[in-house]
Amino acid sequence: MNTNNLKNTAKNLLSFAKIKINGPNPQDMQIHNENLYKNVLSQGNLGLGEAYMNKWWDCDRLDIFFDQILSAQLDKKIKHNKTLLLKALMAKIFNLQSTNRAFQIGEKHYDKGNKLYKNMLDQRLTYTCGYWKNAQNLDQAQEAKLDLTCRKLGLKPGQKILDIGCGWGSFVKFAAEKYGIQAVGVTVSKQQKILAEKLCQGLPIEIRLQDYRDVNEKFDHIVSLGMIEHVGHKNYQTYMKIAHRCLKNTGLFLLHTIGGNKSVTSNDQWISKYIFPNSMLPSIKQIAKSIERLFVLEDLHNFSADYDKTLISWYNNFKNNWHKIKNDYDERFYRMWKYYLLSCAGTFRSRKNQLWQIVLSKNGVKGGYTSIR
Repeated sequence: MNTNNLKNTAKNLLSFAKIKINGPNPQDMQIHNENLYKNVLSQGNLGLGEAYMNKWWDCDRLDIFFDQILSAQLDKKIKHNKTLLLKALMAKIFNLQSTNRAFQIGEKHYDKGNKLYKNMLDQRLTYTCGYWKNAQNLDQAQEAKLDLTCRKLGLKPGQKILDIGCGWGSFVKFAAEKYGIQAVGVTVSKQQKILAEKLCQGLPIEIRLQDYRDVNEKFDHIVSLGMIEHVGHKNYQTYMKIAHRCLKNTGLFLLHTIGGNKSVTSNDQWISKYIFPNSMLPSIKQIAKSIERLFVLEDLHNFSADYDKTLISWYNNFKNNWHKIKNDYDERFYRMWKYYLLSCAGTFRSRKNQLWQIVLSKNGVKGGYTSIR
């Protein structure tokens, strides 16, 4: 198929999403290299994302672009090539999140530099969805989310908490300061551990560079904010068995996760290659299967629309503070990171991705669990 035919095919597909090529609207694509059409039609979002990183096209509002693309289900209309299908098949067959690969996500993503995240996130360095119900800005939304999590667990002074995937320690620090708990936080990022220990200094908190599978002690409660997305479908039940093993019989386990509307065994190829290697989003079906005979599901709270606001806030911080960090990165990284944040915002705005907080108990809360919002 020649370039004109490819362009016409792309134009027809985009028309379903009310997007024009070189059009006047902020969500329209401005094309700089017509090789784009072949790449996108053969490789889907991998080709689209790489073309954006290479400056083959631009768009004033990537978040609106992706909202409209996904709402129109254009991803289902583009056939993926054999290479992408092979990669998906490999993810289904092999355990890409095995113990010997556990630290790859830390090295690839979370060790990109604490300076980057300090200039992108809230003042507490919370790299998960905020809770915007009564919040006016990112700092308020993240503090509200941390407090909501504490209240859902019913934290009491002196209790010992396990945070699986503790990041820079925002939750354990908040819970120790506001609720008087002790905590162990585990991360697979060396940079996170260094900064988390500094931020939590003087508090009864231990930060470990450790895979979740190696934790083997009892805790009053367990929390995991945005970590199961790195666990992989072959390990969901192992993850739940570890949580069950480490949780006291009367304790609660709060799982905070991005989720998908359907069960998958691999992630978006562009996200996997450039942002989150070996990662994928669980579905409710996959989570439900993994907790069977282990936990009672006490509460499920979906506030996925709040992730759109969180991602836009992160992008605005990243954009506005770029001058502070640009000497450590290059323009291609800027475009990659912009594409990451705004395309993800579009996935939540179109309701293709969800954000769940799930409260689990080992034996059921006597008299029932009271939902907190």
